[in-house]
Amino acid sequence: MSRFFVFCYNESMKIEIKSTLLDLTPAIKEYIEIKLKSAEKMLSRFEQGGELTAFVEIARTSKHHKRGEVFYAELTMQMGKNKTIRIEEYNKDIRAAIDSLKDVLKIHIAKIKGEAETKKKKIK
Repeated sequence: MSRFFVFCYNESMKIEIKSTLLDLTPAIKEYIEIKLKSAEKMLSRFEQGGELTAFVEIARTSKHHKRGEVFYAELTMQMGKNKTIRIEEYNKDIRAAIDSLKDVLKIHIAKIKGEAETKKKKIK
């Protein structure tokens, strides 16, 4: 059971969500939107004339496991011409996996932002 859902919450960023072995409820869609929207301000500098697209996959790792880290969240995003961010997080709760995804995304964006500023300083 795999489902796709695409929605846009801003002109600058599109989120494509895929769910596998998990019902994609409106509450989970909204939760993903809220969490990624918090990182949008940091992402605006990487948008070069087009919109950013975030590919998010949420899933249960298997049908028969009931305990442990059975929920999976993945984010793939192209940043600029040659930077791609890909993050995977596992947790026992889907919302906690999405929270971890957002935290790691912010760390990666700050790292890329710092690299870009260092390159600018070297050029001067």
